[in-house]
Amino acid sequence: MEFALFSHVPWPEGTNPKQVYDDITEEFQLGEELGFKSAWMAEHHFTRYGLGAAPMVLASNILAKTTTLRLGFAVLVSPLHLPARLAEEVATLDVLSGGRVDVGFGRGAAGSEYNVANVPGEESQSRFQESITMVEGLWTNRDYSFEGQHYKITRANLVPQPVQQPHPPIYIAATRTKATQEFVAGTGHPLIIGVVLDTVDALNLCHTMVGLAKSKGNNMTMDQIPFFRYFYVAETEEQAKADTKAALDWNIDMIQWRRTFDVGSEVWEKMEDFRRTRTELPPSYEYLYENRAFIGDPDQITAKIKALQDEGINLFGCNFSFGGMPQDKVLRSMNLFAKEVMPAFK
Repeated sequence: MEFALFSHVPWPEGTNPKQVYDDITEEFQLGEELGFKSAWMAEHHFTRYGLGAAPMVLASNILAKTTTLRLGFAVLVSPLHLPARLAEEVATLDVLSGGRVDVGFGRGAAGSEYNVANVPGEESQSRFQESITMVEGLWTNRDYSFEGQHYKITRANLVPQPVQQPHPPIYIAATRTKATQEFVAGTGHPLIIGVVLDTVDALNLCHTMVGLAKSKGNNMTMDQIPFFRYFYVAETEEQAKADTKAALDWNIDMIQWRRTFDVGSEVWEKMEDFRRTRTELPPSYEYLYENRAFIGDPDQITAKIKALQDEGINLFGCNFSFGGMPQDKVLRSMNLFAKEVMPAFK
């Protein structure tokens, strides 16, 4: 079993963006020391849900302060980018890092992000497919030409070329949209599983995609799929719950809140005002604890991960720093995980 870190770089009210960036950098540096193979972060725009608005800048800073840790994107929202520019920036990161970059692509989940990027939401699927095709094409071909519905390029030669050959590893997110599932299965690239699906549903999706890829002549296997969970380990279950409730509540409330905006965002609003006026509740903390998050004592966490391993999962990602979790608790939990849980999987 290989272990990874993940963060969507949350920015709750009352926290300083510079401190958030410093904290995630410290977390990833410690992860390298503790033996995590990779660390992944999400791209988000115009929302407190995540400060990953400039993913290449943040990734460059972290890569410069680490030496062996792989840095992954989970995910880059490719329809919001010019594909040629995206191909250049990732390739540059790959060169600067000596080939330590992994790339996850996704369509994103918030209409407000498409609005501010001036990309019609109804074009997201076609732009998604074209952009990934074009990025991979630029990474692997000389005199590359492409003409699609949205993008066109003629006899382009990418500078610089990525260090990893034939290109940095590609992973693609899919959930319930059939068109996305069909596309992912047809590319030959592994699925990537984020934190927002219940664990049972996420595993079912993995098995479905492995079978769908096989039907298209591609060999996607369970052990290729990065599998991320909200994550926290403490000395006791009671302590783990006490440490995580406020942060996980903030996180799930923010997911609900940001989806209410087609234009604008929640950045200058108060979450407490939203909580008082909303008419529908998101999943409860207890529901998330039972069905989505991996939170508990070392023995509980070990059992949960072993259950995933029995399903064929080999790359497990820990989202320690969700919802503004205090940094001292994040680092303490990481150290306890490395001491009490990691050895069970060597």
